[in-house]
Amino acid sequence: MSEGKKHLLLLGCLWFFLYVVGNHLLAVTDPVEGNYVETVREMLVSGDYISPQIYGKYWFDKPILFYWELAAAFKLGGVTDFVARMPAALMSLAGMCLLYWWGRRLYGTRVALTAALIMATSLEYWYVGHAVITDMTLLVTVSFTLLAFYHGYQSRKYYWYYGSYAAAALAVLDKGPLGLCLPGLIILIFLLWQRDLKALLVKEIFIGLGVFGVLVGIWYIPMYRLHGQVFLDVFLGVHNAMRATVSEHPEVDVWYYYTLIFLAGFFPWVWVAIPALIKKWRQGWRLKLSMETRFLLVWAGTVFFVFQCFATKYITYTLPYMFPVSLLLARYFSQWGRKFFVMVGAASVLYIGLLFGVAAPQTAANSARDVVAAAMPYLDNGADIYCYGKVRPVSWTYYTGCYLYQLVPEAQIKAQGKNDWSVTEVIPCKAIESVENSKPLIVLTREKYFQALQQDLPGNWRLLDSSGALRVYYRDPF
Repeated sequence: MSEGKKHLLLLGCLWFFLYVVGNHLLAVTDPVEGNYVETVREMLVSGDYISPQIYGKYWFDKPILFYWELAAAFKLGGVTDFVARMPAALMSLAGMCLLYWWGRRLYGTRVALTAALIMATSLEYWYVGHAVITDMTLLVTVSFTLLAFYHGYQSRKYYWYYGSYAAAALAVLDKGPLGLCLPGLIILIFLLWQRDLKALLVKEIFIGLGVFGVLVGIWYIPMYRLHGQVFLDVFLGVHNAMRATVSEHPEVDVWYYYTLIFLAGFFPWVWVAIPALIKKWRQGWRLKLSMETRFLLVWAGTVFFVFQCFATKYITYTLPYMFPVSLLLARYFSQWGRKFFVMVGAASVLYIGLLFGVAAPQTAANSARDVVAAAMPYLDNGADIYCYGKVRPVSWTYYTGCYLYQLVPEAQIKAQGKNDWSVTEVIPCKAIESVENSKPLIVLTREKYFQALQQDLPGNWRLLDSSGALRVYYRDPF
């Protein structure tokens, strides 16, 4: 067996134990994962694979690619928690192999293997590789966009640009305009540093734009023809432009947010590398700014600073810098020899322990999965289902197939805007004043909201079950 095949076998085994084993224990969490799986569940029921819907209404939060991935997984493996996490898991494997392939071209097999192992055992990559979200697909598509461009530019084999544009199209089908704008900005800054903007004038750049347009048009053109201006207003206006300019979570919109994410996301590697590199710097070491080093630095730095400038901040937004940072770190850790593999083994054992000891109970605590059984007999008796307070248990609908409604004052319903953050609330609202006392009620809420619930809807309430902070209460009709 060749060295390359041995390395890929090692990466495959590590991936299986870190990214597949135990996934059946991870409940679908609220609100984000619940939104994705419920949208795809309704997609399978309706047979509409173009227009995403949730709670029977069109949902313009994200483009179609990840929904298609999840729908294909559910079609092949059934609608289960394990299958729901397979698209991200498979993309994490694709990312590891892609990094190994490109690292081998740049630096040889030792650095390539080191880089892939660093990325696979970094906390943020491990986390996203288990999550039912779009970000791992974005990492792979954006990374291929950039490495295909670089390979074409460096080798003057410009037909690689077609692959770059095709990957960018997939990124746009996964996440929206960011899938083109982010790698495009990275390439532009790199070429400015190289003082080589004329590289953008080759014919493959312009032909590639046509390839890009055809691929993204597969979904965007039908969506515009079906939904018109409302699609542009909500998808581009709220879910893209507004996220960049208006913070959805103001409490984390701080200048040091992504510095903390970087330090935590590259655990354990950056915690060892930073002190060692500071020591080497004081001893006179300097990073040689070769062309590939410039490209990696621009890639990582642009991702960091672009998302730091975004008003809305999420843990996973900066994931695309894991490729270049892992390669840069690998140039140091590849000299460690056996100590490096001991550290990989220790990190792997830690993550397996985290999955069983922390991730499994925490996902259950943030999901409606474990309260469904206690409520099912009352559902069969015709009880109406609601949620109350700042609780968004979309996973309830995924696990039961039964819609629920958010109880709010009638005045709040009238105050909701068409192009503000209220469009991200997928659970339909119902006025508290309109609830019928003659029907049994099931309400999902938290203990801290229960007193207010009793005041708004008096009656004989019973606690049916709880999971984490979630409580399920039942009220008899009267």
